[in-house]
Amino acid sequence: MGRAFEYRKAAKEKRWGKMSRIFPKLAKTITMAAKEGGTDPDSNAKLRTAIMNAKAENMPKDNIETAIKRAAGKDLADITEISYVGKGPHGVLIWVECATDNTNRSVTNVRTIFNKGGGEMAQSGSLDFMFDRKAVIEFKTEGLELDELELELIDAGLEELEAEGDMGLAYGDFTAFGDLAITMEKMNVEVTKASLERISNNPQEFSEAQLEEIDAFVDKLEDDEDVQAVFTNVDR
Repeated sequence: MGRAFEYRKAAKEKRWGKMSRIFPKLAKTITMAAKEGGTDPDSNAKLRTAIMNAKAENMPKDNIETAIKRAAGKDLADITEISYVGKGPHGVLIWVECATDNTNRSVTNVRTIFNKGGGEMAQSGSLDFMFDRKAVIEFKTEGLELDELELELIDAGLEELEAEGDMGLAYGDFTAFGDLAITMEKMNVEVTKASLERISNNPQEFSEAQLEEIDAFVDKLEDDEDVQAVFTNVDR
């Protein structure tokens, strides 16, 4: 449990130095959510979650409002969500999630990064059995009765609850995302981040030197404007 929390903390601190690329990705997520379910956060749970995640990264209110307004724009290009998979340095398994208005550009850019980084892309669907898609909700534990919360969340689809210090993590199948989020909202739990993640069901250990190369490879993927998230089978 401790390693998972430390890894998430380090990842969050790492992102602070990359706001120039984080904000456009958050804005794209907000726009897609607003276009799909409407611009009113009160009636669009997906948009509420996108806004909450943006606020957690200190995204300015004006940026958030602009991203919502873009969803109503007639000139807004259709954005497609697509995934690419493959192997990176030292055989690490990589799952790349993209949101793009040009799939040809996306696949070309991602393939170039794989090739230059000593990896190779694999056929779509070939890694489905290696990753589980999970709802992951990060929340503050202060003032909460965790046993009571856990019982309520089990009815909503909770699979695992972790807590350390003032931070908690709730895991469930991706299909339970909405029910978990709604239950936490009803119980006045302060959620700090909520997302759907690809979690390796067979994580592998790598040396420190190998991890440096893997992290550098992931950084290059995350730098691409179309890449929304990158997941690996690294055992953190």
